[in-house]
Amino acid sequence: MDRYAVIGHPIAHSKSPQIHAAFARQTAQDLGYEAILAPLDGFVATVQAFRAAGGRGMNVTVPFKLEAFALADRHTPRARAAGAVNTLAFDADGILGDNTDGAGLVRDLTVNLDCPLQGRRVLLLGAGGAARGAILPILDERPTALVIANRTVARAEELARVFAAEAGDTQLSASSFAALAGQSFDVVINATAASLDDDVPPLPPGLYASGALAYDMMYGRGDTPFMTAARADGAARVADGLGMLVEQAAESFTLWRGVRPDSRAVLAELRRQIDAG
Repeated sequence: MDRYAVIGHPIAHSKSPQIHAAFARQTAQDLGYEAILAPLDGFVATVQAFRAAGGRGMNVTVPFKLEAFALADRHTPRARAAGAVNTLAFDADGILGDNTDGAGLVRDLTVNLDCPLQGRRVLLLGAGGAARGAILPILDERPTALVIANRTVARAEELARVFAAEAGDTQLSASSFAALAGQSFDVVINATAASLDDDVPPLPPGLYASGALAYDMMYGRGDTPFMTAARADGAARVADGLGMLVEQAAESFTLWRGVRPDSRAVLAELRRQIDAG
């Protein structure tokens, strides 16, 4: 049986073992998947021990995504763009580092939520690792405009400079939250951690165009604070990041096994469990 794992600190909360077990059953793949708690100063040693014991690949969660990037011998283009790795694949050539977070976000938006990004005005809130990992996959969808907004505008400006060469026909720009006043967007994506603190970014009113979708990368039972605020400000639709979680896992599974699982069935079951409490 091929072995895979998710590694992090903490890790007990992870839904990855449940997700990948469901994918394996669906696709008749003979594999085992476990959660591994690594010491904060022992990420590399833990990965190397798992690989030496026959492990084939790992998902990587906080706080080890930057260490995973440094550990990998080679990177996919989306991992290089993100500057962080959430998926490791072990083979005879060494360690491949990938980042499936942004691809998972885009697939959740465009497939599960039927919200194409091409030709749309997109607002990305935040300039940390979650936002950075999303930028290239969003630009690949060719929106009309992508605005990166952050409390510290200099960080947003730096991301806009880094990805300027990838923007193509998309108008890529940076903004403070306050400077968004008077603008409107078709898709607003919250990549900040505000919802974890039961908070929302300090956004001006009137950001949502007719029919707009507000998307929070965080998830939980019921609406996140960002989703609640977006409804009050006129967003026609809101969604949390549970679909992103499942879709990024499906991207990893496809990389490892060469077969794409039915993510919608797994997403529906996870949603049922969360809503049931």
